Amino acid sequence: MFKRMSLMLLAVLIVFGGIFGYKAIGNHFMNQFFDTMPMPTASITAAKAEPDRWETAISAVGSFVARQGTELTSETSGIVREILFESGAAVEQGQLLVKLDDSIDQPELARLQAAEKLAHIELNRNQRLFQERSVSELDLRRRESEAEQAAAAVRMQQARIAQKEIRAPFSGILGIRRVNLGQMLSPGSAVVSLEALDPVYLNFTLPEQRLSQIHVGQQVRVRVDAHLEQAFEGEITAIAPGVRPSSRSVEIQATLQNPEHQLRPGMFGRVEVLTGQVQEVLLVPQTAIQFNTYGNSVFVLREEDGQLKAFQRFVQTGETRGDLINVLGGLEPGDQVATSGLLKLRNGAAVKVSDNGNAQPSAELNPQPANQ
Repeated sequence: MFKRMSLMLLAVLIVFGGIFGYKAIGNHFMNQFFDTMPMPTASITAAKAEPDRWETAISAVGSFVARQGTELTSETSGIVREILFESGAAVEQGQLLVKLDDSIDQPELARLQAAEKLAHIELNRNQRLFQERSVSELDLRRRESEAEQAAAAVRMQQARIAQKEIRAPFSGILGIRRVNLGQMLSPGSAVVSLEALDPVYLNFTLPEQRLSQIHVGQQVRVRVDAHLEQAFEGEITAIAPGVRPSSRSVEIQATLQNPEHQLRPGMFGRVEVLTGQVQEVLLVPQTAIQFNTYGNSVFVLREEDGQLKAFQRFVQTGETRGDLINVLGGLEPGDQVATSGLLKLRNGAAVKVSDNGNAQPSAELNPQPANQ
């Protein structure tokens, strides 16, 4: 019995030992095969590090505001009798826009003007009588007071009628009409918005560390999403006297000419404050940079053993503009770097530069993507 059990255990050990041995030998040769297997040549795109000169600028973002803008409202209550404008129209200062019903106020004005006329007649008569010593000075002064009160009543009624005429306080562009004929307006009712768009202001902020680099009259260049193909020029016209304690930033206002009304209040603008200084830069496409927490790197291409290979190199990066980035250290002018396919590269990997122009990532200083 014991001998049979021993033979069975021995057979089991031999079987399982063979299985595990076969797996171990197979894994060894498989690992050896993968370790020695040549990596396939990776197809990539590449670009050279090119020297250039950039005008030094301070970048910021801001919002456009109208030089003058207001919401026109009614000063008094009344029914709308005339609407003398169209939505979106250009108007001049003082132009009549809306007229409220004044059918009751006009007769009252006529009555007060008649009373004023009578008061002046009485005053003139008393002045003659006073010279003839037929009336006292007190009567004369009373007539003068009555004439002044009558004139003041006329002016008050004229002002009340003028309140029923809504006029443009300055020249500009009207918004969307918000009233209709026959509508009853109460004091403060919105009628239409009015904006003066030429010139237009751009408000933005800069950190307090930049205060020594900016001054009134300094040139700015602004781009907006609505007109990517165009850069708008202007100048700084105001710098806030204080720094915001919450953000340690200073508010700045630039003025831009806007004759075609391309820039509208509320638009978002990317602004560059030009310092007038020029710096030497070394540019590569941003797609060539691998951004990592431990440092940024690129894959530099060079010939080795008759094969083009990629070698990882750490670089120091600076300012970006458009699709390009300034490399402060780690590259030399003319170095060729991989610009796509970086995820399939490793140090020393063989590569082939693709000649397909459509595969090359965009590398423009002022990219203008097509609107979808």
